[in-house]
Amino acid sequence: MVLLEFAMAPAGQGDSYSAAVARILDVIDRSGVPYQLTPMGTILEGEWDAVFGVVAACFRELERDSTRIGMNLKMDWRRGSESRLRSKTAKVEE
Repeated sequence: MVLLEFAMAPAGQGDSYSAAVARILDVIDRSGVPYQLTPMGTILEGEWDAVFGVVAACFRELERDSTRIGMNLKMDWRRGSESRLRSKTAKVEE
């Protein structure tokens, strides 16, 4: 199971990224992959191919009208199928 956090934004389109983030979230919503939006990025959870497929689809969405795209990405893979999207923080809070 992969937990992947990423932030992706087109360059040269002003100070606000909210329109680009809304477009990306639409792609993520349609994918069915579990996710959590944070102030600094979006966390996806799922199998390797599904999660990286969503990241690629988000890139393709922004690529349509961008000449440059920046992205920060970090991920954690762990064998097994236990959901960790919310359980990791819950365990720390215990």
